[in-house]
Amino acid sequence: MTGRAPVLSVRGLSVRFLMPGGRRVAAVTDAHFEVRAGECLALIGESGCGKSVLASALLGLLPGNAQTAGSALLGDLDLLTADERTLSRTVRGRLVGLVPQSPAAHLTPVRTIRSQLQETVAALTPARGRAALRAAAEAAAERAAFPVDHLDHHPHELSGGLAQRAATALALVGDAPLLLADEPTTGLDRDLVDRTVDELRRHIDSGGDGGEGRALLMITHDLAAAERIADRVAVMYAGRIVELAEAAAFFGAPGPRHPYSRGLLHALPDRAFTPIPGLPPELGALPDGCAFAARCDRATDTCAVLPPLTGTVACHHPHAALTEAADRARTA
Repeated sequence: MTGRAPVLSVRGLSVRFLMPGGRRVAAVTDAHFEVRAGECLALIGESGCGKSVLASALLGLLPGNAQTAGSALLGDLDLLTADERTLSRTVRGRLVGLVPQSPAAHLTPVRTIRSQLQETVAALTPARGRAALRAAAEAAAERAAFPVDHLDHHPHELSGGLAQRAATALALVGDAPLLLADEPTTGLDRDLVDRTVDELRRHIDSGGDGGEGRALLMITHDLAAAERIADRVAVMYAGRIVELAEAAAFFGAPGPRHPYSRGLLHALPDRAFTPIPGLPPELGALPDGCAFAARCDRATDTCAVLPPLTGTVACHHPHAALTEAADRARTA
């Protein structure tokens, strides 16, 4: 995977919201990462850490009081500086497919799923003619495991799981080189979570040359879903990416190195089931040093200085590359 070219290359991406009274909220700060051809990068972290703001920045969907900095290159196109005409006619749907966080809110309530799929097929594919559009819409539904006998339903007639599948079908129509899935499993039971992420994985793997032409950025707080689908993991805390790791090492041995990342894993019911103490800081009142220090049992006076992302972890006192058994013995 490391030898493949990046589909998306993000460098120094920051998002600030200008609030009344001149206050600034640092929603995303200096994000650096790549999503390579043929891989899934899972961006994980607690709710409110800035993950969805980052996704909105990539698609030019931030509100008017937002300011961005840095770059996000999709090929030669910088998504952060592209104008609305380019984003609407070239990027959204064609170069970047979006599985939204709230699918029901992104489906047109007065139109059937069939009509919305056919409109998307007509806009993003060469299919023309009533019969061709109908067949392509049904094929798109089947690809996302959306039942064809529900295509003539309106969004309010669908369960949350079916609305999610309809949104996934719409996102996959354009065969975009980058698929951005923002919390695609929210509200789904475990079986539907597994089926949904498997469908997203198949989208990557079914690309040209064994999937080398497509990539997936999945934003989620569902670590089980991330473990099932991801090749690499990026961990975000208080607007900053604090760790980048190969998924196999992150979820297995040696495990994550940042204390926050370890805390996320140890909070899982099938692991230590130990919650991280305290709460994340407000994005509008971040400390000068490490934002996790107040919740971290490894913090020292050194943590009053902001740690840079050196290599793959932004921490003054990262965990050593221990096996899980050795780590349990050390902390026992």
